[in-house]
Amino acid sequence: MRSIISRISHCSSLIHQNRVMISSSFSSQTQTHIPAPRRTSIKLNTTDNRITQLHNLCNQKRLKEAIQILNQIERPPASVYSTLIQLCCQNRALNEGKTVHKRMRYSGFLPGIVISNRLLDMYAKCGSLSDAQKVFDEMSEKDLCSWNTLISGYTKLGMLKEAKKLFDEMPERDNFSWTAMISGYVRFDKPKEALELYRMQEMSLLSKLNKFTVSSVLAASAAMGCLIIGKEIHGRITRAGLDFDDVVWSALMDMYGKCGSIDEARSVFDKLVDRDIVAWTAMIDRYFKDGRREEGFELFRQLMKSGIWPNEFTFAGVLNACAAAAAEEIGKQVHGYMSRVYFNPLSFAASALVHMYSKCGNVENAKRVFNGMPQPDLVSWTSLITGYAQNGQPDEALEYFELLLKSNTKPDHIAFVGVLSACTHAGLVDKGLEYFHSIKDIHGLTHTADHYACIIDLLARSGRFQEAENIISKMPMKPDKFLWASLLGGCRIHGNLELAEKAAKALFEIEPENPATYVTMANIYATAGRWDEVAKIRRSMDDKGVVKKPGLSWIEVKREIHVFLVGDTSHPKSKEIHEFLGKLSKRMREEGYVPDTNFVLHDVEEEQKEQNLSYHSEKLAVAFGIISTPPGTPLKVFKNLRTCVDCHNAIKYISKIVNRKITVRDSSRFHCFEDGNCSCRDYW
Repeated sequence: MRSIISRISHCSSLIHQNRVMISSSFSSQTQTHIPAPRRTSIKLNTTDNRITQLHNLCNQKRLKEAIQILNQIERPPASVYSTLIQLCCQNRALNEGKTVHKRMRYSGFLPGIVISNRLLDMYAKCGSLSDAQKVFDEMSEKDLCSWNTLISGYTKLGMLKEAKKLFDEMPERDNFSWTAMISGYVRFDKPKEALELYRMQEMSLLSKLNKFTVSSVLAASAAMGCLIIGKEIHGRITRAGLDFDDVVWSALMDMYGKCGSIDEARSVFDKLVDRDIVAWTAMIDRYFKDGRREEGFELFRQLMKSGIWPNEFTFAGVLNACAAAAAEEIGKQVHGYMSRVYFNPLSFAASALVHMYSKCGNVENAKRVFNGMPQPDLVSWTSLITGYAQNGQPDEALEYFELLLKSNTKPDHIAFVGVLSACTHAGLVDKGLEYFHSIKDIHGLTHTADHYACIIDLLARSGRFQEAENIISKMPMKPDKFLWASLLGGCRIHGNLELAEKAAKALFEIEPENPATYVTMANIYATAGRWDEVAKIRRSMDDKGVVKKPGLSWIEVKREIHVFLVGDTSHPKSKEIHEFLGKLSKRMREEGYVPDTNFVLHDVEEEQKEQNLSYHSEKLAVAFGIISTPPGTPLKVFKNLRTCVDCHNAIKYISKIVNRKITVRDSSRFHCFEDGNCSCRDYW
């Protein structure tokens, strides 16, 4: 939205400047001097030479030298002051502008309305609104340009009350007046006020709509998510026959996109004649934010063929979408294109590359990109640290965090979440506590709810519940759902039923519709053989309409995504998958595998429990990957939930039997299975 507002402001300012920049010849006729005694012709020639010299210096942008010449002219004409004030305004040279204004007063020059307006414009654009207001108050005569200049100056600095006061006092208004106020409200996040101003009867009765005003109102509608008003404005400008240019089209596209009408936004995009990279990037980004990743990727492919070069915003948006979808192959293609066109290693697109590879589990590539950055920013440091933590390499995560501290880059709250997560995944309790306390004691930051959730997770997983409860009791804020979920997870690992019930009670109050709490408690009760309590939880879920989120796993083979549900028989190779799993199960038992049925909820015979475990979604995905790829090919499987204990144990055996590297990314981390071991060291 800010890019659209900046376009509007720029175009609108050009129109306004034309009003202010009236020719010097006209200016000289409208200004007056206090009568001065006549000079000799020799003196006149000297003065003329100095005036000519001053104008030449101004043309060369040599402002300070021009002001020195000004001090040598006894009574400068209006054209001199006009030229100097204009140059001060262009250079945002406030001190020099004040010097010229002071010289004007000293020489007895009385500015007319044109030069007064130029003074107003100079002070406003240099951010000295107090001086601008003083000039405005001293003006004996003011025109529409005078009012608009000061209002525009106030709105650009966010002084909206002062601007609105002037706006209400104006004897007359034009489209620039309305645009200045409305765009000011939009720029400083007051879309409601912008729309109220648009709704005023006087605005509604304007005979001719102004595209800059309309674009500002569309931006306000986008910020408010008010589709009805946005469509109304679209209809009005269509009926009024307003010329559609890139500013209006971009504002319309932005409005429809932010109001959730993606298809209408795309329709507007398709009507753009000269699409620039800003329009392409906005439309691609809108698809990603709406969860329509495939359409976003497809539009990016079209951009690649269009001949228009993406910028760092485009690359960063696509790479972040790749990270969210774990679409590493597309991310690699984007990386390849960036390398061919030479991207700036200092840009945030480079940081997005580190983030993408880390989220996709390829920390080696993340490290390679990171090492190629002359001066990594905090986002890149944090992405790499978190990537190592989630990929079962806590030692590397802690190493890079220490390097971060030595690099004079100040860590923020998010960086500490990354290093605390590394300690959690590795079970480094004392080291984690050391980092936790250093947040406040050494780095002067405030503990956030995320920091508390991480340290409780670390303590609970290690079974140090008393320390966890002590920290919770001293928290300055109310524990959130993430903290209670972390505590509940630790209770599940260690079978702490009493504390689990306390955590579950808090979670039921915070988010009674979340099935994860019910399922975790049911697992804990099932492990304890409390089947009556399991039945109560199931009834509670039925009564409240809470449905367990189905386990879902997927794998990419030959650029095609294959999705599996628990017990899935819909896949074309379902028969081969189940037959292979049957053979594999026998081999696993020979190697010592014993199914872990502790968390199977059904109160049935052990044999039935084992059968229920055999067809979990991640096992189906792994089996499909093995039978569909050449021997030795690494596999990467993704799951929407936390992988269960039995699947984790089973895949360790499978990796050894088939001699494959198998990576499983579940909802919390990456598990890299190889030769019968997992990178998480069975601590997750």
